[in-house]
Amino acid sequence: MDCEFEVMTPVGVASCQLNADGAVIRFSIRDEAPGETLKAAPRENAAAQRLVTELDAYFSGTLKRFTVPLAPSGTAFQKQVWDALLDIPYGSTTTYGALAKLLGNPGAMRAVGAANGANPIWLLIPCHRVVGSQGLHGYAGGLARKAWLLRHEGVAVPESWQQRLPLEVD
Repeated sequence: MDCEFEVMTPVGVASCQLNADGAVIRFSIRDEAPGETLKAAPRENAAAQRLVTELDAYFSGTLKRFTVPLAPSGTAFQKQVWDALLDIPYGSTTTYGALAKLLGNPGAMRAVGAANGANPIWLLIPCHRVVGSQGLHGYAGGLARKAWLLRHEGVAVPESWQQRLPLEVD
């Protein structure tokens, strides 16, 4: 049976879903609604507790790569893109074009962008580390959250990128 729960993070409420095997199948972050009650990770679920521990370590700056099992659902191409995202080191970025080239299809920038945007496991599959050649582009969690995550990882977010951002998430 799937396990669904929520975790408060510095960038909002993380909604988590694990499959019966304990692998993450969905992870997203939303702004916290006032007065909302979080559905906590069940203490008896070791996989859920492991994810919470890794999230705490990531946001405290001690975890550079998530090790929880992941099982995203998508097309073969999407999974190829998501696998490539896992190889982008903490504190680094790449562009959609570079990722398309790495995948052997330099003309597939838009397809790579679409696959990146369809990532059902934000943060754990680090789609926030992909930027446009001219700056920050698209992030399901919003550009302010993407900039926050990059700065958290030590990426210098240029002033020109920040001009496009809505209010910061702090």
